[in-house]
Amino acid sequence: MSQVAIASISLAAAFAISALLIWWFSQSPALFSRMVDLPNERSLHAGVLPRTGGVAICTALAVAYVLALAAFPLPAPWAWIGGALLLVGGISFLDDHGEVPARYRLAAHLGAGILLLVGGITWSGIELPGLYRELPHALSWFLTLGYLVWMVNLYNFMDGMDGFAGGMAVFGFGALGVLGWQGHDPGFALANGVVVAAAAGFLLFNFPPARIFLGDLGSAVLGLLAATLSLIGTRRGLFPFWVAWLAFSPFIVDATWTLLRRLVRGERVWEAHCSHHYQRLVLAGWSHRRTVLWSYLLMGACAATAVAARDLGVRDQWLLLGAWAAIYFAIGIKTRLAERSAVIPAP
Repeated sequence: MSQVAIASISLAAAFAISALLIWWFSQSPALFSRMVDLPNERSLHAGVLPRTGGVAICTALAVAYVLALAAFPLPAPWAWIGGALLLVGGISFLDDHGEVPARYRLAAHLGAGILLLVGGITWSGIELPGLYRELPHALSWFLTLGYLVWMVNLYNFMDGMDGFAGGMAVFGFGALGVLGWQGHDPGFALANGVVVAAAAGFLLFNFPPARIFLGDLGSAVLGLLAATLSLIGTRRGLFPFWVAWLAFSPFIVDATWTLLRRLVRGERVWEAHCSHHYQRLVLAGWSHRRTVLWSYLLMGACAATAVAARDLGVRDQWLLLGAWAAIYFAIGIKTRLAERSAVIPAP
């Protein structure tokens, strides 16, 4: 069987298995009776919904990757990646069943990062358009571990609105997949493509109004894959590291800026909150659908410019980064204005 046929089967399997399982879980919440999302202080929903979307996505990814192995050399070292995914996925699955103390979750995330480091997946240098500086070995390991742990938790923080995390997966991994295809690395392209397909199957039932959520399992696995595949793509010369960050910048910028903002204010950053831009817009009166559709426009623009950025000259790459810095600054201003103009009902 040809590579094209196997790739097509893998993508179709990822989408179909994800969509069918999501449909089944959303129709039969008693299957995982303890895996439900109860509204809390950081929630933007009012009802109780199953959070088993991650089970469906992970199942779809596992089947699709096994099928792909018949013809494609998936990003090596895949055994270490699989071990890291099992570790993060396992602790997240337990957390979806019942609250797991943060120290145990962090220990699992660090353990997964160490597995990837041992497998040779590292952040080797600081890179910007026209600039590159090799990192000392110890600093490289430290930054890699921090990046992997941050992306796992970042994706979890940003998974708080219907259609949001699934949409970021479609656009972000889609951009990495296109860059892999353009770089003549079909295995890397397919590794990202099956994530897009599985996320698209999930979005059929998660787009506002959502009937099911990802849960910690789904968000943590997607965050770890985003970090891992961006590092692998960089090491294989498919794109500069900052291009991968641009593709996922709607999540990276919001989560990082919100964390720094809360630190400056002296808030307890480990506690639940509603300080992310998307949460503030919904609380200011924007509907889930309006907020997520504008977010998709942002995600699509980031993905498209990330794909185009690799082939631009150094000057144009700096102009592109400057333009995106201005856009994100404008989004911050817009969010604040929306909050100020919100109609606050009388008590």
